[in-house]
Amino acid sequence: MAKKAIIIGASSGIGRALAVELVETGWQVGVTARRIGRLEALADEFPGEVVAKQMDVCQTTEALETQALLIDEIGGEIDLIIINAGVGKVNPELDLGEDLAMIDTNARAFAVLSAAACKYFESRGQGHLVGITSIASERAGPGVAYNASKAFAAQYLEGLRLRAIGRKTNVHVTDIRPGFVDTDMIDKRRTFWVAPVEKAVRQIVRAIDKRKRVAYVTKRWRLISWVFRLLPEQIFAKILYGRNV
Repeated sequence: MAKKAIIIGASSGIGRALAVELVETGWQVGVTARRIGRLEALADEFPGEVVAKQMDVCQTTEALETQALLIDEIGGEIDLIIINAGVGKVNPELDLGEDLAMIDTNARAFAVLSAAACKYFESRGQGHLVGITSIASERAGPGVAYNASKAFAAQYLEGLRLRAIGRKTNVHVTDIRPGFVDTDMIDKRRTFWVAPVEKAVRQIVRAIDKRKRVAYVTKRWRLISWVFRLLPEQIFAKILYGRNV
């Protein structure tokens, strides 16, 4: 019997590529996103193997209902839930609307869906929750709300993982922290070490298979995160902004 997964946020980029990778390795996959047309195209590409549902994660009541419907439509007994939905902007003007939208998606909605997935797996007695956070979760930066919201998501996943350990459940929680991946979310002219989506997805799937607690994608970002955490704030600010503070 094929293993079953749900990917929340699968219309493009990492989410879509993960769906394709899982299907091609024998999984049955349910996918969600706001852009239903893209999901339906993916389902048409893999008839019978991909089930698509429209979901706006910020409409949390409806999102939870959609997730439950998707679980039933796939046939229950989901093995893996990947939460990939997220938005990211630097927002140098500190526009309140943009910041609150990022917090709503990357933190509030992420928490609602992660908690629901965790409780579903606890009721099943097993399962694997994967959250796609970011290397930006490691430290504050120019993307003030973005970095903070991703830090929240990373801490929330750690809390769920500790809960699973404390309750001695067979529930696994993995935090995937990508650096720059070649998707629509980044400006390649201003970034470095941009990984092809395919390479990033291979490493993500490998981390899922190994049930890692935290995985950096690509792996070189582990070193960068270690260095960034150790740097004094003044030196870190100079690296970010190119001047003494």
